[in-house]
Amino acid sequence: MSTWLSDIANSHRLQLSLTAVASCCLGVAAVIGLQQARRQYEVSDLKGSIPDVDEPHTVERINSFGGAKAHSGSSLSAEEREDERSRALARRARLGDYDEALILEQLARNRVFLTDEGLAKVRKAFVIVVGCGGVGSHAAAALARSGVGRLRLIDFDQVTLSSLNRHAVATLADVGISKVNCLQRRLEQIVPWTQYDSRNELFGAATAATQLGPWASDGQKPTFVIDAIDNIDSKVALLHYCHTNGLPVIASMGAGCKSDPTRVFIGDIATSTDDPLSRATRRKLRIAGVSSGIPTVFSTEKTGPGKASLQPLSDEEFQKGAVNELGVLPTFRVRILPVLGTMPAVFGLCLANHILLSIADYPGAHAADNSIAAKAREKMYDGILTNLQALEERLARHRHRVDNPGSPGDPRSTADVAVGLRIPVTASDVGYLVEEVFRGRSAVSGLASRLALVRWRAPPADRDDAWIDRRVPGQKAVKMDLGDLVCMTKDEVLRHEKLVLSGEKTPEEVYDKDVLDLVEKRQREERAFREQRG
Repeated sequence: MSTWLSDIANSHRLQLSLTAVASCCLGVAAVIGLQQARRQYEVSDLKGSIPDVDEPHTVERINSFGGAKAHSGSSLSAEEREDERSRALARRARLGDYDEALILEQLARNRVFLTDEGLAKVRKAFVIVVGCGGVGSHAAAALARSGVGRLRLIDFDQVTLSSLNRHAVATLADVGISKVNCLQRRLEQIVPWTQYDSRNELFGAATAATQLGPWASDGQKPTFVIDAIDNIDSKVALLHYCHTNGLPVIASMGAGCKSDPTRVFIGDIATSTDDPLSRATRRKLRIAGVSSGIPTVFSTEKTGPGKASLQPLSDEEFQKGAVNELGVLPTFRVRILPVLGTMPAVFGLCLANHILLSIADYPGAHAADNSIAAKAREKMYDGILTNLQALEERLARHRHRVDNPGSPGDPRSTADVAVGLRIPVTASDVGYLVEEVFRGRSAVSGLASRLALVRWRAPPADRDDAWIDRRVPGQKAVKMDLGDLVCMTKDEVLRHEKLVLSGEKTPEEVYDKDVLDLVEKRQREERAFREQRG
């Protein structure tokens, strides 16, 4: 054994081999140790890079689906880089760095339809869209795609998840941003040469002059204004300002609870009698002195069994406080309005279509502005006023015969008593009573044809000066209040005149409870409207 060990100790070759083996073992051990140390360092670094829940981080959640956007301090996502590229392209295009041939190619179909002259007018137009929700967004998008050169977008609201069923261009990534900025950002990707003035503001009467004012850079006045507001007070303020200041405007009435696109029409606001939003708007406009002359997109579709309607508020909502305090802003609705996503698009496209044809002077474009139907209704109001005048004259003659029996020598003949008799009612008052108070229907039968107005109760029977004012020499005026009048058919008026006005019966003796209750309800409404009219 000792000999073998001594032989190994004296063998240089063997010593070199053992040394090599030992060196390899040390090298492998060193590599493994280094890898373990590196792994531990990387794990430690990874753990250190994960923030606590309470610590600030660079990713912000924007919706319940987990969609997120990078913080301003981090690198841009692919979508954000595309948006930035589109904005840069739009900036250059608005400065003129865009090939005119490309613009004309994009507008080629409009060009051959409207002709070069018509398209040139469209491209020079400045349109203001007030309300950029379902209706306004589709109108704005259609106008931009058709070549309108300048668009001012006004809306105070943000894109919500519930907006996506009807908004023209909003995506899930747009939830939470203002509607005007969303609309401009998306439209810039389609028509980068269009100039935009986006205002995240609430429209109101106090700010109308500024919001509907000229384009800042050169003072161009609005070519057209779109009313796509669903709040009555703001809508009335907009329409009244435009009508008073001679700004061409077209209004959209309610698309909510509507489902039949074949029932959508463009006509004067005076003809939009079947639309609830239009009715409320007309009432307030009449108070402000505007009864017609505003083109309107409206639906004649009526509600019915099984159709969508405005949902009632739950008891829990009423228990939270005053209902008018539950909305985001005062006077704005707090109930969810059922909306079929296709109908706002129909309304919006009708608005844009009317404006494009009007600007380009396309044949027949101003049919709605001519207000043929409105003029027909004005003629009807004049006829009702004439009939009311004749009825009051007949009543005066009848009363004179009753008050002066057997007095043929009286200097006032039955014919003379009605001469020059005036009634304090105008054609506008007739339209107000027929359309706004009695909804264009007889209070007795509900019929809507051959309508007339008549006193509900007979005037005082003791003497004619109790209902005829003679205080001004040479002038005789009937003492009549609008609340005294009721809408009936002409046949019903003749019966009412015979039994009530010229007879001795009261309305309570002639009509049933349903008619009496309806008339009383309409008279209460008229008194409320009268207070607003001042």
